[in-house]
Amino acid sequence: MTGLVFKRRDKRNVQQIVIDSVYPRGGWGRAFYYITHRVRRLPDTPERIARGIAAGIFVTFTPFYGLHFFLAAILARSMRGNIFAALISTLFGNPLTYVPIGIVSLKTGHFLMGTEFDESMNTSLVAKFAGAASDLQHNLIALFTRADANWAQLAQFNNEVFLPYMIGGILPGVVAAGTAYYLSVPVIRAYQNRRKGRLKEKLAELGHKAGSRAVPVPKSVKRQGCRT
Repeated sequence: MTGLVFKRRDKRNVQQIVIDSVYPRGGWGRAFYYITHRVRRLPDTPERIARGIAAGIFVTFTPFYGLHFFLAAILARSMRGNIFAALISTLFGNPLTYVPIGIVSLKTGHFLMGTEFDESMNTSLVAKFAGAASDLQHNLIALFTRADANWAQLAQFNNEVFLPYMIGGILPGVVAAGTAYYLSVPVIRAYQNRRKGRLKEKLAELGHKAGSRAVPVPKSVKRQGCRT
């Protein structure tokens, strides 16, 4: 039954899914409005929702791509935050923000580790990812063959990209998550209070209409009731 309710009417092919992930239908402005609208309407306290938002935003500063949903859920649960808000907030990391997040995290990480950030790394970053993936594939095949394992590109990737990214993403991640928390709490509380006020007004209006539609009791019936 659940699958029928949430099933898409228009099936997307692989190409459309990739395009929507880079530039969603209606633009990123509409997507951002939809996400914030869904988060504000969550049935939970403002503090729990805000903690979930903070957890989701924090994990986008980690280099564990593909695991952000899983990490956000674990972190939100440990923080007693709203897990659904955390999952939605991981969309803070998207094709428009991953580049500045990665650059800031890498520069911060190299600074904290006392190493130098190579400015040319911006252009060779894809090559380093490709080299690490190639080593992983080669070493996996080496487990079942007589080929020798090679860790050179993986070691370079770990020292120049992964480790600095992981260490350097903590500080800006905490700053972004903390800012999101303190900005979200009053906004969500105001939205929920306004929504409760509108609901009370609608209920009062419905009660008033129901009272005005009540059928008056005839005087003859009232007199008979008094005589008995």
